This record gives sequence, C-alpha cells and structure tokens, in this order.
Amino acid sequence: MSANVDLNERPDYDVELQKIADYVLDYRIDSTEALDTARNCLMDTLGCGLLALRFPECTKHLGPLVEGTVVPNGARVPGTSFRLDPAKAAWDIGCIIRWLDYNDTWLAAEWGHPSDNLGGILAVADHLSQVRVSQGDSPLTMRAVLEAMIMAHEIQGVIALENSFNRVGLDHVVLVKVASTAVVAKLMGADRDQLLSALSHAWVDGQSLRTYRHAPNAGSRKSWAAGDATSRGVRLADIAMRGEMGIPGVLSAPQWGFYDVLFAKTNKDQRLKPEGQRQFSFSQAYGTYVMENVLFKISFPAEFHAQTACEAAVKLHPQVKGRLDEIDRIVITTHESAIRIISKVGELANPADRDHCLQYMAAVPLAFGNLIAEHYEDAFHDANPVIDDLREKMEVVEDERYTREYLEDDKRSIANAIQVFFKDGSQTEQVAVEYPIGHRRRRDEGIPLLEEKFRANLATRFAPRRCDDIFALCTDQRALEATPVNRFVDLWIT
Repeated sequence: MSANVDLNERPDYDVELQKIADYVLDYRIDSTEALDTARNCLMDTLGCGLLALRFPECTKHLGPLVEGTVVPNGARVPGTSFRLDPAKAAWDIGCIIRWLDYNDTWLAAEWGHPSDNLGGILAVADHLSQVRVSQGDSPLTMRAVLEAMIMAHEIQGVIALENSFNRVGLDHVVLVKVASTAVVAKLMGADRDQLLSALSHAWVDGQSLRTYRHAPNAGSRKSWAAGDATSRGVRLADIAMRGEMGIPGVLSAPQWGFYDVLFAKTNKDQRLKPEGQRQFSFSQAYGTYVMENVLFKISFPAEFHAQTACEAAVKLHPQVKGRLDEIDRIVITTHESAIRIISKVGELANPADRDHCLQYMAAVPLAFGNLIAEHYEDAFHDANPVIDDLREKMEVVEDERYTREYLEDDKRSIANAIQVFFKDGSQTEQVAVEYPIGHRRRRDEGIPLLEEKFRANLATRFAPRRCDDIFALCTDQRALEATPVNRFVDLWIT
C-alpha cells in the first residue's frame, strides 16, 4: 500500500473506554462501607462549599453567565439562591467545593480530589428530578447521587493508581472531566454507545496544564479548575445524548491519539512508570475501593501532602511558641511527592500560592497552633512576618521509606516529620505523623471530627434550626438514601 494514504478502517472503541462504560452501566454497588463513606463525603463536600462562600474571590465567579437568565427547572447551587442551567450549576458547585482545598483527596501516581465530581452529579440530578416531578414522574433519590459519587471516585482513583498525568505536565482535572462525563451520562439515561461517545470526547479535549499549581505561577485557577472540568463533563454528556458520534481510537490512534500526543513524554522517574511508556496501566478492576479508602481533610484546609506536617507542627507548638526568635533551623522530613509539588522558597504571591507551600503550612501552626483558611489571606500574612522568618529557617529532606510507603497498597501513608533546633544547641524531639486524621486507618477517630467540621460549616450559612435539620438528615443513612434529590437540595438554598 502507498505510504501516501491512510488505512481508513474505523476501530472499535479503546478498551479503556469500554471498561469504564461497562462499569458505570453494569456494576451494582452493595458495599455498606462505600455507601456510608459516600454519605460522609457528601456532607463534608457540601460543607466545604458553604465555607467557601465567605470569600469574595470565590463568589465573584458564581451565577448565570447572562444576568437575569431564567432557567425552568434550573439546578440550584447550595448556599445560594441561584437557579442555573446544569452545566453552569456544575461549574459553580465544583468551584465552591474546591475553592479552599478542604474536600477529600486521593493520592497515588496521580493526585486529585474525587468529590470535585459532585458538581456535575448534584446539578444534573437536581435538574432531572425537577423535570421528572413536573412531568408527574418520580424524582431521583439521593441513593442515586451516592452511587454516582462512588463510581466517579472509582473511575478517577483507579486510573490515578498507576498513571501519572503530572509527570507529563497535565493537570489531574482531566480525570474529573472523564469521571463526571461517565456518571452524568448514566444519570441522563445514556446507553452504551452514547456513554462511549461522551467518554471519547472527554479524552479528545485538549487537557489543562498544571502550570497554575506550581511555583512561580501558582494562582487561583487551581480553585476553579475542577468546577470547569465537571461542568465540561455535563456538556459533553449532553452532546453525546443528542446523538453526536464518538471517536473510537481517541487514546490509541497513532500520532493523533491521547497516548502519542499527550502521554508520551519520557518519564525520568523509574519508580512510577517505565521510560517512554505510552499507555495506561491498571492494577485492579473498578469496584468501590477508592471511596472506601478516600482521604478526608478534617483538621486543615491545606494541600494534602502537608496534612501530617501541619498536625506535627500543632503538636510542637507548645514547645516553640515562646522561643520563635531562638530557632536556628527547622527540619521537615517528608516524601518525594510533597517535595515535587509544594516545597518552595521565595516570596509567595497570593493565597493560592501559600496553600500550596509546605513551608508556609508548617510555619503557621508552629507559630500560632492552628491553620485555617483565613491564614492564607494577604492581611494575615502581611501582619505576621514571623511566618516568612520561620520559612527561611526550614530544611526539607526526603525519607525514602516515606516515599516508598506512600505508594504501597497496604499503607498509602502521607508521612511528615518536624524537628526544631535552637541556637543554644537544644532541640525538640522529632514529631512524626505518618497517617493523617482523615486516613482510612483513623476512621474511628476522624469521623466524629468530620461531623464537627460539618456542623461548623453549616453554621456559617444557615440558621440553627436549618443546620439541625440538614445535619440530622445527612447522618441518617437510610433516610438520606430515600430522600428525593430536589427535596434534599431545597434544604440548602438561601
């Protein structure tokens, strides 16, 4: 055959897409632990969204694209009075969820925040439920939302286990878009062909770069990137439901597919992937593993690789609070991912820069005994030069065991240790925390604190009676699962 022509034999859909579609359409969720964790995830995620509404830099993004737009059966944005088309509602919900970097996290070869997908899930479920009621049909129940959350977590998290998008410069929100597309298409009633088409369009999109997450360009786009991704998932699902054809070889097509165009950069870290590998690898099938093992951010609104550093710093605070000016150096022992993502020196330009700086997130609780969202704001930073003084005294070193156990299936630790050395030659003990309070290994300890966090977040937006009603429903598994989605969302509207 001549080299001047292409063989135009249309392939079957890439097997990676088929496995996602079959999982979403055929898998039946019967894990009590996954459903219980999804309930906790739901209330924590929406609580984080309420807390974000206190910040004007977040709320300026919310609302209709054209002021005064009226959307029949529009999806609602919790904590507001907005009623929007499902794609913009997904954007807004995803934005408030992620704004403060306080919702749950998944750490593996790739990182991310699977509850970001709730933006698309809740917006579409609310809209569909209102439409059904208007037509005399039964609305979706919150059981459908919990199941969609479990599946979105699983798709995003299982792909992330062995496939590092950050290593080729891509942002993890590509997985939010893919997961949201899959589960939202199912909620819309997609058949297998429609779901495969939607997934192929999610992969063929040009993907976001990680530029806005790293020094020296870290900025607030990282706080709305997931909202943008879950909203795009809603749009692509809608396009597929209208009969749009798919792109079967979106991943594997030579030269033009995702693998060759965006996943082919040489990977220099042999611990994660063989050099030059151009396709995804998987260690397990889709089930309920990710939701069952998801990491909650309970104590600190901080990038997750720093959670245990913050906890160690709080423990050291009583020993150093009266001797801050006597400190000679501070040694933070950590794992490779933390070094690569959030270890930085130099001036920090904005709150988004500060909440992705390991040294800043350790310095604040060392000096003040806690770390809250307001501690990243310009006013707090500018009023407390001691923070930058402490940062300048910090040394960050890698513990190879921490790095290794971060990736081990039976551990998945996120370890940090801090030790403070004084000018007179004395020193504190090294305080090490290997598993954060939000880890599966600490569920019994963590869930009561998660519920306290939820109550506090509710109180930032609603009157006490409303807070009590929402809390009672969200802590009753059976009642929550049976609640119509539109009635659930009613409780969250101002």
